[in-house]
Amino acid sequence: MLDQLIAITKQMSLEEGRNPTIVPYLSIVRRSRDTERCPGVLTPSFCLILQGTKKLYLGQEIFQYAAGDYVASLLDIPAFGQVVEASEESPYIGLRVDFTTQEIASVVMEADMAVEPKEKDVTAAAFIGKSDAGLLDIFYRLLKVLDKPKEARFLSELMKKEMIFNLLSGEFGHLFMQKVLFDQRAEGVAKAIGWIQANYMQPFTVEELAKSCNMSTSGLHHKFKAMTTMGPLQYQKQLRLQEARRLMMSGPIGATTAALSVGYESPSQFNREYRRLFGQPPLQDIKSLRRASGATEFEDS
Repeated sequence: MLDQLIAITKQMSLEEGRNPTIVPYLSIVRRSRDTERCPGVLTPSFCLILQGTKKLYLGQEIFQYAAGDYVASLLDIPAFGQVVEASEESPYIGLRVDFTTQEIASVVMEADMAVEPKEKDVTAAAFIGKSDAGLLDIFYRLLKVLDKPKEARFLSELMKKEMIFNLLSGEFGHLFMQKVLFDQRAEGVAKAIGWIQANYMQPFTVEELAKSCNMSTSGLHHKFKAMTTMGPLQYQKQLRLQEARRLMMSGPIGATTAALSVGYESPSQFNREYRRLFGQPPLQDIKSLRRASGATEFEDS
Protein backbone atom coordinates (compact mmCIF):
# COMPACT_ATOMS: atom_id res chain seq x y z
CA MET A 1 0.00 0.00 0.00
CA LEU A 2 2.83 2.38 0.80
CA ASP A 3 4.44 1.64 -2.57
CA GLN A 4 1.15 2.41 -4.32
CA LEU A 5 0.79 5.70 -2.46
CA ILE A 6 4.37 6.68 -3.30
CA ALA A 7 3.75 5.81 -6.96
CA ILE A 8 0.79 8.20 -7.05
CA THR A 9 2.81 11.05 -5.54
CA LYS A 10 5.57 10.48 -8.11
CA GLN A 11 3.06 11.29 -10.84
CA MET A 12 2.42 14.69 -9.26
CA SER A 13 4.47 17.82 -9.83
CA LEU A 14 5.53 18.26 -6.22
CA GLU A 15 7.73 21.18 -5.23
CA GLU A 16 10.22 21.14 -2.39
CA GLY A 17 8.36 21.68 0.86
CA ARG A 18 4.66 21.70 1.55
CA ASN A 19 2.29 21.29 -1.40
CA PRO A 20 -1.40 22.15 -0.84
CA THR A 21 -4.00 20.16 -2.77
CA ILE A 22 -7.56 20.82 -3.93
CA VAL A 23 -8.68 19.13 -0.72
CA PRO A 24 -8.45 21.93 1.89
CA TYR A 25 -7.31 19.70 4.74
CA LEU A 26 -4.71 17.71 2.79
CA SER A 27 -1.18 18.73 1.86
CA ILE A 28 1.79 16.71 0.60
CA VAL A 29 5.29 17.39 1.88
CA ARG A 30 8.41 16.55 -0.11
CA ARG A 31 12.00 16.96 1.06
CA SER A 32 14.86 15.86 -1.18
CA ARG A 33 17.56 16.40 1.46
CA ASP A 34 18.00 16.24 5.19
CA THR A 35 17.10 19.33 7.20
CA GLU A 36 18.42 20.91 10.36
CA ARG A 37 16.33 20.83 13.52
CA CYS A 38 13.49 23.20 12.64
CA PRO A 39 11.41 24.83 15.37
CA GLY A 40 7.70 25.35 15.04
CA VAL A 41 4.38 24.60 16.64
CA LEU A 42 2.61 21.29 16.24
CA THR A 43 -0.99 22.12 15.38
CA PRO A 44 -4.00 19.76 15.46
CA SER A 45 -3.09 17.45 12.61
CA PHE A 46 -2.23 13.95 11.52
CA CYS A 47 0.93 13.46 9.44
CA LEU A 48 1.65 10.13 7.76
CA ILE A 49 5.11 9.33 6.38
CA LEU A 50 5.15 7.46 3.08
CA GLN A 51 8.92 7.54 2.59
CA GLY A 52 11.90 8.74 4.59
CA THR A 53 12.45 9.31 8.29
CA LYS A 54 11.77 12.20 10.62
CA LYS A 55 12.69 13.10 14.18
CA LEU A 56 10.39 14.92 16.58
CA TYR A 57 11.93 16.78 19.51
CA LEU A 58 9.20 17.24 22.10
CA GLY A 59 10.40 18.69 25.39
CA GLN A 60 13.22 16.46 26.58
CA GLU A 61 12.09 13.51 24.47
CA ILE A 62 13.17 12.56 20.95
CA PHE A 63 10.93 10.42 18.75
CA GLN A 64 11.92 8.93 15.41
CA TYR A 65 9.29 7.75 12.96
CA ALA A 66 9.48 6.39 9.44
CA ALA A 67 7.41 5.02 6.54
CA GLY A 68 4.01 3.83 7.72
CA ASP A 69 4.24 5.77 10.99
CA TYR A 70 2.42 8.99 11.79
CA VAL A 71 2.58 11.80 14.29
CA ALA A 72 -0.68 13.20 15.62
CA SER A 73 -1.23 16.32 17.69
CA LEU A 74 -4.44 17.43 19.38
CA LEU A 75 -3.11 20.73 20.71
CA ASP A 76 -0.72 23.49 19.67
CA ILE A 77 2.60 22.35 21.11
CA PRO A 78 6.02 23.97 20.49
CA ALA A 79 8.41 21.37 19.10
CA PHE A 80 11.33 20.78 16.76
CA GLY A 81 11.28 18.57 13.67
CA GLN A 82 14.07 17.22 11.49
CA VAL A 83 13.96 15.25 8.24
CA VAL A 84 16.68 12.59 8.04
CA GLU A 85 17.64 10.02 5.42
CA ALA A 86 16.21 12.01 2.49
CA SER A 87 17.74 12.34 -0.98
CA GLU A 88 16.80 13.21 -4.56
CA GLU A 89 16.57 9.49 -5.37
CA SER A 90 14.53 8.71 -2.26
CA PRO A 91 12.91 11.90 -0.96
CA TYR A 92 10.98 12.28 2.25
CA ILE A 93 7.25 12.24 1.47
CA GLY A 94 4.57 12.95 4.04
CA LEU A 95 0.80 13.38 3.90
CA ARG A 96 -0.60 15.96 6.29
CA VAL A 97 -4.25 16.11 7.33
CA ASP A 98 -5.44 19.05 9.40
CA PHE A 99 -8.39 18.48 11.71
CA THR A 100 -10.06 19.95 14.77
CA THR A 101 -11.00 18.36 18.06
CA GLN A 102 -14.59 19.26 17.19
CA GLU A 103 -14.37 17.01 14.12
CA ILE A 104 -13.16 14.14 16.27
CA ALA A 105 -15.97 14.72 18.75
CA SER A 106 -18.49 14.82 15.90
CA VAL A 107 -17.40 11.40 14.60
CA VAL A 108 -17.52 9.98 18.11
CA MET A 109 -21.10 11.19 18.54
CA GLU A 110 -22.33 10.20 15.07
CA ALA A 111 -20.81 6.72 15.32
CA ASP A 112 -21.87 6.34 18.97
CA MET A 113 -18.34 5.30 19.89
CA ALA A 114 -17.15 4.50 23.38
CA VAL A 115 -13.39 4.24 23.69
CA GLU A 116 -12.00 4.24 27.21
CA PRO A 117 -8.56 5.71 27.92
CA LYS A 118 -5.96 3.09 28.83
CA GLU A 119 -4.06 5.51 31.06
CA LYS A 120 -5.54 6.97 34.22
CA ASP A 121 -3.31 10.03 34.01
CA VAL A 122 -3.31 12.76 31.37
CA THR A 123 -0.57 12.10 28.80
CA ALA A 124 1.09 14.11 26.07
CA ALA A 125 -1.29 15.49 23.43
CA ALA A 126 1.16 14.58 20.65
CA PHE A 127 2.17 11.02 19.92
CA ILE A 128 3.55 8.60 17.33
CA GLY A 129 1.34 5.84 15.93
CA LYS A 130 1.48 3.20 13.20
CA SER A 131 -0.92 3.04 10.27
CA ASP A 132 -2.84 -0.05 9.22
CA ALA A 133 -4.09 -1.33 5.85
CA GLY A 134 -7.49 0.30 6.33
CA LEU A 135 -6.00 3.74 6.89
CA LEU A 136 -3.65 3.41 3.93
CA ASP A 137 -6.58 2.40 1.74
CA ILE A 138 -8.41 5.61 2.67
CA PHE A 139 -5.35 7.66 1.71
CA TYR A 140 -5.10 5.73 -1.56
CA ARG A 141 -8.68 6.62 -2.48
CA LEU A 142 -8.14 10.21 -1.37
CA LEU A 143 -5.07 10.67 -3.56
CA LYS A 144 -6.82 9.03 -6.51
CA VAL A 145 -9.70 11.51 -6.33
CA LEU A 146 -7.43 14.58 -6.40
CA ASP A 147 -7.59 14.77 -10.20
CA LYS A 148 -11.42 14.81 -10.10
CA PRO A 149 -12.29 18.22 -8.59
CA LYS A 150 -16.07 17.79 -8.56
CA GLU A 151 -15.91 14.39 -6.89
CA ALA A 152 -13.13 15.50 -4.54
CA ARG A 153 -15.20 18.31 -3.02
CA PHE A 154 -17.88 15.88 -1.89
CA LEU A 155 -16.03 12.62 -1.30
CA SER A 156 -13.06 14.13 0.55
CA GLU A 157 -15.24 15.16 3.50
CA LEU A 158 -16.67 11.66 3.74
CA MET A 159 -13.16 10.22 3.57
CA LYS A 160 -12.01 12.53 6.36
CA LYS A 161 -14.76 11.20 8.63
CA GLU A 162 -13.83 7.65 7.63
CA MET A 163 -10.19 8.43 8.41
CA ILE A 164 -10.99 9.79 11.86
CA PHE A 165 -13.24 6.77 12.52
CA ASN A 166 -10.39 4.46 11.54
CA LEU A 167 -7.98 6.22 13.89
CA LEU A 168 -10.45 6.13 16.77
CA SER A 169 -11.20 2.45 16.16
CA GLY A 170 -7.57 1.41 15.92
CA GLU A 171 -4.83 0.57 18.37
CA PHE A 172 -4.18 4.22 19.19
CA GLY A 173 -7.81 5.31 19.41
CA HIS A 174 -7.65 5.91 23.16
CA LEU A 175 -4.92 8.49 22.59
CA PHE A 176 -7.13 10.50 20.24
CA MET A 177 -10.05 10.35 22.66
CA GLN A 178 -8.64 10.85 26.13
CA LYS A 179 -6.90 14.17 25.53
CA VAL A 180 -8.82 17.39 26.13
CA LEU A 181 -11.88 15.98 24.39
CA PHE A 182 -13.16 13.60 27.01
CA ASP A 183 -10.92 13.81 30.05
CA GLN A 184 -12.61 16.25 32.42
CA ARG A 185 -9.37 16.66 34.35
CA ALA A 186 -7.78 18.17 31.25
CA GLU A 187 -10.38 20.89 30.64
CA GLY A 188 -8.63 23.43 32.85
CA VAL A 189 -5.34 22.73 31.09
CA ALA A 190 -6.95 23.34 27.69
CA LYS A 191 -8.25 26.67 28.98
CA ALA A 192 -4.78 27.59 30.27
CA ILE A 193 -3.15 26.66 26.96
CA GLY A 194 -5.66 28.75 25.05
CA TRP A 195 -5.07 31.75 27.29
CA ILE A 196 -1.29 31.59 26.90
CA GLN A 197 -1.58 31.28 23.13
CA ALA A 198 -3.78 34.39 22.97
CA ASN A 199 -1.78 36.36 25.54
CA TYR A 200 1.79 35.09 25.27
CA MET A 201 3.13 38.68 25.40
CA GLN A 202 1.65 39.26 28.85
CA PRO A 203 3.54 38.32 32.02
CA PHE A 204 1.75 35.98 34.41
CA THR A 205 2.40 33.63 37.30
CA VAL A 206 1.38 30.00 37.40
CA GLU A 207 -0.58 30.78 40.55
CA GLU A 208 -2.65 33.43 38.74
CA LEU A 209 -3.22 31.16 35.76
CA ALA A 210 -4.28 28.25 37.96
CA LYS A 211 -6.77 30.43 39.85
CA SER A 212 -8.34 31.66 36.60
CA CYS A 213 -8.80 28.02 35.52
CA ASN A 214 -10.21 26.93 38.92
CA MET A 215 -7.27 24.61 39.52
CA SER A 216 -4.61 24.27 42.16
CA THR A 217 -1.14 25.49 41.21
CA SER A 218 0.39 22.05 41.55
CA GLY A 219 -2.50 20.43 39.68
CA LEU A 220 -2.22 22.81 36.74
CA HIS A 221 1.55 22.47 36.52
CA HIS A 222 1.41 18.65 36.65
CA LYS A 223 -1.32 18.24 34.04
CA PHE A 224 0.05 21.02 31.81
CA LYS A 225 3.46 19.36 31.68
CA ALA A 226 1.92 15.93 31.13
CA MET A 227 0.07 17.18 28.05
CA THR A 228 2.64 19.55 26.53
CA THR A 229 5.89 18.11 27.97
CA MET A 230 6.69 21.52 29.49
CA GLY A 231 5.44 23.88 32.20
CA PRO A 232 3.23 26.95 31.50
CA LEU A 233 6.10 29.47 31.69
CA GLN A 234 8.33 27.37 29.42
CA TYR A 235 5.43 27.02 26.98
CA GLN A 236 5.03 30.80 26.91
CA LYS A 237 8.78 31.28 26.49
CA GLN A 238 8.92 28.97 23.46
CA LEU A 239 5.94 30.70 21.83
CA ARG A 240 7.63 34.09 22.37
CA LEU A 241 10.99 32.98 21.02
CA GLN A 242 9.54 31.27 17.97
CA GLU A 243 7.44 34.33 17.13
CA ALA A 244 10.48 36.58 17.54
CA ARG A 245 12.44 34.30 15.22
CA ARG A 246 9.64 34.44 12.66
CA LEU A 247 9.57 38.24 12.84
CA MET A 248 13.31 38.52 12.25
CA MET A 249 13.17 36.05 9.37
CA SER A 250 10.28 37.83 7.66
CA GLY A 251 11.72 41.34 7.58
CA PRO A 252 14.47 43.78 8.57
CA ILE A 253 13.79 43.56 12.31
CA GLY A 254 16.60 43.54 14.85
CA ALA A 255 16.85 41.39 17.94
CA THR A 256 15.88 44.17 20.36
CA THR A 257 12.78 45.12 18.40
CA ALA A 258 11.76 41.48 18.08
CA ALA A 259 12.30 40.93 21.80
CA LEU A 260 10.10 43.88 22.76
CA SER A 261 7.48 42.87 20.20
CA VAL A 262 6.89 39.51 21.86
CA GLY A 263 6.85 40.79 25.43
CA TYR A 264 10.45 40.73 26.65
CA GLU A 265 11.51 43.67 28.77
CA SER A 266 15.19 42.73 28.86
CA PRO A 267 17.04 42.28 25.54
CA SER A 268 19.89 40.54 27.36
CA GLN A 269 17.47 37.98 28.82
CA PHE A 270 15.98 37.50 25.36
CA ASN A 271 19.43 36.88 23.88
CA ARG A 272 20.28 34.32 26.57
CA GLU A 273 17.04 32.41 26.21
CA TYR A 274 17.13 32.59 22.41
CA ARG A 275 20.63 31.11 22.32
CA ARG A 276 19.63 28.39 24.78
CA LEU A 277 16.69 27.31 22.58
CA PHE A 278 18.12 27.75 19.07
CA GLY A 279 21.83 27.22 19.75
CA GLN A 280 23.05 30.60 18.44
CA PRO A 281 22.59 34.31 19.22
CA PRO A 282 19.62 35.85 17.34
CA LEU A 283 21.40 37.64 14.49
CA GLN A 284 23.84 34.79 13.89
CA ASP A 285 20.98 32.32 13.87
CA ILE A 286 18.97 34.36 11.35
CA LYS A 287 21.98 34.69 9.06
CA SER A 288 22.52 30.93 9.21
CA LEU A 289 18.87 30.30 8.41
CA ARG A 290 18.93 32.58 5.40
CA ARG A 291 22.03 30.87 4.08
CA ALA A 292 20.55 27.42 4.51
CA SER A 293 18.20 26.80 1.62
CA GLY A 294 16.86 23.73 3.38
CA ALA A 295 15.49 25.72 6.31
CA THR A 296 11.81 25.05 6.82
CA GLU A 297 9.07 25.33 9.36
CA PHE A 298 8.35 22.26 11.45
CA GLU A 299 4.64 22.54 10.83
CA ASP A 300 5.28 21.62 7.19
CA SER A 301 5.06 18.08 8.64
